[in-house]
Amino acid sequence: MKTSNKFTLTRIILAPVFFILFFLPEWLHLPAGSAGAVLSVCILIPLLAFAEFTDFLDGHFARKHNEVSDFGKMFDPFADVFLHLSTFTCFVFAGYMPPVFYILILYREFSQNFLRMVAAKQGTAIAARKGGKLKTVMYVAACFVSLAQVALVRSNLAELWQLNMDAFYKAGLCLYALCVVLSYISFIDYLRHFGKVLRDAAR
Repeated sequence: MKTSNKFTLTRIILAPVFFILFFLPEWLHLPAGSAGAVLSVCILIPLLAFAEFTDFLDGHFARKHNEVSDFGKMFDPFADVFLHLSTFTCFVFAGYMPPVFYILILYREFSQNFLRMVAAKQGTAIAARKGGKLKTVMYVAACFVSLAQVALVRSNLAELWQLNMDAFYKAGLCLYALCVVLSYISFIDYLRHFGKVLRDAAR
């Protein structure tokens, strides 16, 4: 396997690892402030940071080693969606992401995936566009804001420092709302450039 694709695969592998570690304190009934709860966030933060960093690494090595391929153009966005939907699922259940935002993003990502499949069948590999990359950056920002809230609660620092967690929550809501808006703007952009592929396939 090419080096760039190995980094992409790493993102897919780390997604369920993040999911399990996120819910482990709840499954084990570990209270906030306990060693296990604190350890979970100490692992989750660098784990998510590394998983997101592999998105840079796969592109870097693809260009450096001349490994850019049609497979990579589809594998990379698939890994992004796999990771982000996994993390979003965690934050929905934890109460930081409104379910309606999650559903709207889910619809967008499945629609985008359908477009990529149809295009691939027609011999066209759809690479990530600037709008899609900006949307991904916003996904990452929203995830880390929610993860910061989880860390403050599980470590009991929110209570110890008497932090206004409602402000954190509202900031997260704004970011998730922006995620939805940018995701649909970028999807419309994809449809503008590749809609002909869908029309040709539907004939």
